[in-house]
Amino acid sequence: MLAETARSALWFLPFATPIALWVAWSDMARMKIPNKAVGALMLVFVLVGLIALPFEVWKWRLVHFLVVLAIGFVTSSLGLVGAGDAKFAAAMAPFVAREDLAFFFYLMAATLLAAFVLHRALRRLGALRRALPDWESWEHKDFPMGLALGPALVFYLAAGAMWGS
Repeated sequence: MLAETARSALWFLPFATPIALWVAWSDMARMKIPNKAVGALMLVFVLVGLIALPFEVWKWRLVHFLVVLAIGFVTSSLGLVGAGDAKFAAAMAPFVAREDLAFFFYLMAATLLAAFVLHRALRRLGALRRALPDWESWEHKDFPMGLALGPALVFYLAAGAMWGS
């Protein structure tokens, strides 16, 4: 991880975490990632990023958003991912330093695997299903990717913050 990641992670983490948790919750409950959450995360990057990152780095990180949005548009159009998942992934992209991509992809893979196993196990618990009977993800065949995307961003930023400590 870069020292730049450590500094910026300390700035981004407290703002991005509630949004990431909102996305995970919403996707489990309604199988939808709200556009407001995507917009809120981008707003955090745009505003906090001006403080957390050198201006040149901040500008180039916005390109990450455009690249992932284009990839997400194609994959969503092909039915490979949900539109909300693609938009949220694009909003997450500026938070990840290019030099950290390999680390982030490994972290994302581990988070996705853990989230999938956890979700599939939890939806088998009768007490939890009775406590949250209206959650669409309990019955839906698709996996709520927000449950993996949001925490992956938090874990990445937390790892970056710890790196600088």
